[in-house]
Amino acid sequence: MAESSSNILKEFFKFSDEKCTETLKNKSLTTTLLQVSEECKAQLASHPIPATAPTLLYQLASKLKGHENHFPFIIKYILNSKIKTDAKFSAAIQYIKSNFRSINPPEFEQFCGIGIEVSVGEVENCVDQLIETNKDVILQRRYRYNKGEMVGKVRAVLKWADGKVIKEVIDSKIEGLLGPKTAEDLAPLSKEAKQTHVNVPKQVTKHEQSYEISGDALNFHKPGENHKTDGYIVTPFTRDLLSQHLKETGGIVITRFPPEPNGILHIGHAKAMNFNFGYAKANGGICYLRFDDTNPEKEEKRFFTQIIEMVAWMGHEPCKITYTSDFFQQLYDWAIELIQTGHAYVDHQKHDEIKGWNLEFSPWRDRPIEESIKLFRDMKAGLLKEGEATLRMKYTMEDGKLDPVAYRIKYQPHPRTGDEWCIYPTYDYSHCLCDSIQNITHSLCTKEFQARRSAYYWLCNALRIYCPVQWEYSRLNLTGTVISKRKFRKLIDEGIIDGMDDPRLFTLTALRRRGVSPDAINAFCAKVGVTQTQTVIEPVMLDACITEVLDVTARRAMAVFDRVKISVTNFPQIEPISVDIPDFPKKDNTTFHKVNFEKEVFIERSDVSDTLLPDYRRLAPGQAVGLRHTGYTISIQEILKDINGAINEVKVTCELVSDTNKPKAWIHWVSNHLECQVRLYEKLFKHSHPEDPKVVPGGYITDCNKNSLKVVTAYIDRSVEEAKVFDEFQFERVGYFCVDSDSSKNKLIFNRTLALKESSSKVY
Repeated sequence: MAESSSNILKEFFKFSDEKCTETLKNKSLTTTLLQVSEECKAQLASHPIPATAPTLLYQLASKLKGHENHFPFIIKYILNSKIKTDAKFSAAIQYIKSNFRSINPPEFEQFCGIGIEVSVGEVENCVDQLIETNKDVILQRRYRYNKGEMVGKVRAVLKWADGKVIKEVIDSKIEGLLGPKTAEDLAPLSKEAKQTHVNVPKQVTKHEQSYEISGDALNFHKPGENHKTDGYIVTPFTRDLLSQHLKETGGIVITRFPPEPNGILHIGHAKAMNFNFGYAKANGGICYLRFDDTNPEKEEKRFFTQIIEMVAWMGHEPCKITYTSDFFQQLYDWAIELIQTGHAYVDHQKHDEIKGWNLEFSPWRDRPIEESIKLFRDMKAGLLKEGEATLRMKYTMEDGKLDPVAYRIKYQPHPRTGDEWCIYPTYDYSHCLCDSIQNITHSLCTKEFQARRSAYYWLCNALRIYCPVQWEYSRLNLTGTVISKRKFRKLIDEGIIDGMDDPRLFTLTALRRRGVSPDAINAFCAKVGVTQTQTVIEPVMLDACITEVLDVTARRAMAVFDRVKISVTNFPQIEPISVDIPDFPKKDNTTFHKVNFEKEVFIERSDVSDTLLPDYRRLAPGQAVGLRHTGYTISIQEILKDINGAINEVKVTCELVSDTNKPKAWIHWVSNHLECQVRLYEKLFKHSHPEDPKVVPGGYITDCNKNSLKVVTAYIDRSVEEAKVFDEFQFERVGYFCVDSDSSKNKLIFNRTLALKESSSKVY
């Protein structure tokens, strides 16, 4: 069955092997997908499936759970291409969920824009008008103009236009106005971070980011139109609360990035940052950095500092830095109000008694209100022991969990409030209320919080306060790594890695130390996109983004790792020859640095052979090779070997390149070198899923690659002599490297970021 299911997922839904393996783990989704494929086969008969259908059909299976009886109806529209765009599909899902008891086909077709085709010409006319209106801004910002905002404006006029067509037309029109990208357009924006109210550390470099709205985010509600969102609970107070919200905010988009200060940020947080800050920026709104500091036993001041530093390094600027602890008093007052209205009670069940599902209601659930209020105040006053009581809300979660905890006792000093409080709110209680206090318009969170959405709405409405809209998106799942702080600590304790910033990890500090730029990480997040579909991403996608950025921004230098001495017996002059080497060859206005070409040169061992083999294009008897940037070729005169038969030195003659002696290849070299340490990093784990017991029965520790770090001594040209920590280089023909934070004035240490494809066959 598993094999046939796998074939269907690959052939019908066009899944990759990785995607297929991940999906098969979800039996419920797999069963639904198989049902969808069977229905499609019945409707298609022998007709081919439209190209746009597989993606939409997968979304149908994952987004319309519980409404499988309506699958044939929707599938018919997908297969006959009446629904082939994200906009029409999203409208169809919304209609079914709102009208599942009785589907009216004419009403459905009108709601979904069935039969309405927006021509390319209509899109072009709309884009032309918008470009004319915004021409001055576009000419000023050029290719850094926020095209996502223009996409949204076109969508507002032409609701049913194909999003891909809109983007293609905008790209084409803007390129027609601006012409091809210049070197300045391609260069990343960077400047010293300013000391603002955000308190960004002085030494952090900011990378300004742009964001284009796409995917599910195109369908988000406008500020003040919360009630139009699927699943939003409307009460008699909703209209007045939304009206007051608009008065206080002016109708702008407001988001927040809410990390817990109990560890360092990883690449999954980068996606959350990119989405929260990016969506607000694309809509002319603001984004808070709000620390969810409700668990004092796991929080440390250093984590607050590190998170602020990383947010700034990633190029994001919060409108303000806030803390859940800023609102502790208001949260406490609201808890009293919940008890008074019969929505909460003090409970004495132990933690283990309320874990899991299918539990009975607490015997203290219906205790007198006055008794719960007294006990809750006793909790705050420190009169009860830790674990002796909790405050619980009278609500059943979507996943079946009963009465989530709102407050618990913790006799632990708080990093900000000290000993002022001994009761602390939980995420389930505090998160939505802080969102309400800050007038958040779009509470963006990952899919695991979907089961808490109804509780989010219930709590705000129980207190009759403004209720934001919660939108969920898939978290960033990256293969070949672990994310848990507990597992990081285990790797450190086992001596496998040397800290949370070890370049083999995917924490943001580790990626920075490895030489991965914020521009590459943000480009990666943009490529991954924002959808509700759970996906697993291979690191190779991140590698492609790293290469795309560093190919332009990394300064060139030459380095030799496994060296062979070359002695030029006919060096043309007594003094060294000064050679100009471009720092950034992909830029039209590149700067240059100078290196000396001397009679003693070092080259890679793999670039010389004592035998001329077929297809070997480098230095060998009877075959000359060029030395990059010098304009000279060298030819073997004599090969000297050590007692083991390894080449120890090669005596050569040199000759200026001419039309008659053009070499088959050009190799890198160094003279008058610096001796530096280089750390060559490989993948930390052998398998893509080190935590999968079926793949790695012994656990992730046993899957560690013992050869994931190799330390070598390299000869590097002296242009790197003044390099600073985190400076990025491309060592020609070898790879991208970054100056490590362990470097000192007398000893430079480089970390390998990525190897170049050209060097993939080499030993280092």
